[in-house]
Amino acid sequence: MSDTLLIWAIGLGLTGLAMAPWLIARRRAERRTLARQEEARTAGLHEPMSLHPVIDPDRCIVTGACATVCPEEVIGIHDGRALAIAPAACVGHGLCERACPMGAISLVYGTASRGVELPRVREDFETNVPGLYIVGELGGMGLIRNAFEQGRQCMDVVARRSGDAPPGALDVLIVGCGPAGLASSLHALRHDLRFETLEKDEIGGTVRHFPRRKLVMTEPLRIPGYGTLPFREVEKERLVEVWADVVERTGLRVRSGATVAAVRPHEDGGFLVRSTVGEHRAARVVLAIGRRGIPRRLGVPGEESAMVSYGLAEPEAFAGDRILVVGGGDSAVEAALALAGQPGTTVMVSYRGEQLSRVKPRNRERFETAVARGAVRPLWSTNVTAIEPGRVALRGPSDAIGTVEADRVLVLIGGELPTRFLRECGVEIDTWFGAPPR
Repeated sequence: MSDTLLIWAIGLGLTGLAMAPWLIARRRAERRTLARQEEARTAGLHEPMSLHPVIDPDRCIVTGACATVCPEEVIGIHDGRALAIAPAACVGHGLCERACPMGAISLVYGTASRGVELPRVREDFETNVPGLYIVGELGGMGLIRNAFEQGRQCMDVVARRSGDAPPGALDVLIVGCGPAGLASSLHALRHDLRFETLEKDEIGGTVRHFPRRKLVMTEPLRIPGYGTLPFREVEKERLVEVWADVVERTGLRVRSGATVAAVRPHEDGGFLVRSTVGEHRAARVVLAIGRRGIPRRLGVPGEESAMVSYGLAEPEAFAGDRILVVGGGDSAVEAALALAGQPGTTVMVSYRGEQLSRVKPRNRERFETAVARGAVRPLWSTNVTAIEPGRVALRGPSDAIGTVEADRVLVLIGGELPTRFLRECGVEIDTWFGAPPR
């Protein structure tokens, strides 16, 4: 009997020793989860604005694979279950969904209480208007790799349906040359389609207007006629340079400075597209114009003056100026930090909240450091009421109104879905409340 007990004791002891590292690691992971959850709540990343994971607790077996593969640390493990601890930080690559062996994770748009507006798009990227397609950020997918993949898939669909273009019409007209538009164009070239690409600015779309040296998150990409881009994290300037090289080496032609004003069905079939460079006939149209193409405005007197800007591409152009940055998100913070690095520049940040909200932890730390050393002056709980030459009127706490001296005003309060343009095209807009992508 004593020998049996001894054997059991030895077995239990060995089991405990074997499990100790796993238990310690799990405990550390749970502590990290709680810390990340509190960090996300402080940063305002606990309430998702777009695509994010939802976990079915009845199907989850807590392998931890979802948390391991997510570079944004959106998912964590606590109290024996997987949790979406920072859903607003999700960029939609779907690694967690694919890593789950039980299919317990779904990516959804919006929440039960907070809807997300998206154009009506089918699985093949065609809208409710036959022949009109939407890819990339405009359809809810903002990650560069996702945008490239959508561009490829969409053009595969268009290529299968080509051959019925009306006389004198293109097979397809591509509007926009950011990641999704560039991918669509390259794959149209691969399929030997008759196409044209219009871009209102320059190749790169929204990315081109990010502040200098901004890190752009991506994943390795396979580009037809060019090769593989191995980047997982790359600065905006380098990515724009690579895209320009892609265009040159593949022979892709893009008409820059062409803003599309209208997309209308043509009486002889296909579409008639009117732009600032003329009229275009095409059997099909692909919209890859991005979701933030229309900057959100303040709606105050003086907003249309030359001293107001809605994007920051060259911080050096503001050197020596007194600048008021309006906004409290990542774009506003990154712009303020870039401007604070210019010689002789005075930087103020006006934000309606009492502290930063929905800001990445790294940006928050950098901002707090800049404030501590006097490089940036925050104006909390303020709203701009008027903009005049050399000064800006602000409403502060208790509705007190004051002014600050400023040479330039940079408004970075997000963008708006181009709803009016889409509806004029005939595209229906749906509001999603916690629903998965089609």
